[in-house]
Amino acid sequence: MADPGALETLVEALRRLPGVGQKSAQRMAYHLLQHDRLGAGVLAQALERAVASVQHCQRCHTFSEAPVCAVCRDTGRDRRQLCVVESPADQAALERTGSYHGYYYVLMGRISPIDGQGPEQLRADGLLSRALDGEVEEVILATSFTAEGEATSHVLGESLRARGLKVTRLARGVPAGSELEYVDLSTIAHALVDRR
Repeated sequence: MADPGALETLVEALRRLPGVGQKSAQRMAYHLLQHDRLGAGVLAQALERAVASVQHCQRCHTFSEAPVCAVCRDTGRDRRQLCVVESPADQAALERTGSYHGYYYVLMGRISPIDGQGPEQLRADGLLSRALDGEVEEVILATSFTAEGEATSHVLGESLRARGLKVTRLARGVPAGSELEYVDLSTIAHALVDRR
C-alpha cells in the first residue's frame, strides 16, 4: 500500500533537515501523526511563524525578528572587535560562552567548491565595509576547523590583512576533561604549536 500524498510530502519535507535520512524522516512523521498530533500542530505553527518573521540583521546578517539584531543594538559591546562566523548557530555557540563581548559578522556559509560556494558567494564585500568602518581594530576569524572553514579563513584573512587590519584566528586545543591518548593527532599538534 502506498503512503498517502500528504504523508509522503511530510516525509520529504523532514528529509530536508541536515542528517535526516528516509527512515528517520518516516519515524518522525509517523510519531507526530500517531502519537503527538498536538505537537505536530505546534511545530507547524512555529515553522510558519519563524519563516514569516525571521529575517537577516542588516548589520551582521544573523537571524533576527527586528531589522537590527539585539547584539548589534547593544551599545555596551566592544566595537573594536569583529568576530566572523559561518552561521547564526556558530554565533549562538560563541555567545553561550559568555567570553566574547564584541560584535559579529555572519557569512551564512563558507567556501566549498563541491557545493559551488566560492569566495564570491560569501558576503565578503559587506564584511570588508564593516571591518573598515574605522572602529574595528581586530577581526577574529571563527570559522570551523574543516577544510572548507580553513579555506574561508585563509581567503578572508589575506584580504583583510592586505587592507591593514589585525586578523586573528581561534586557537585549537585539547578539549577540557579529555585524556591526551584519545585526542586526534591534528588537535594535539595544533595545541602544541598554539600553546601559551
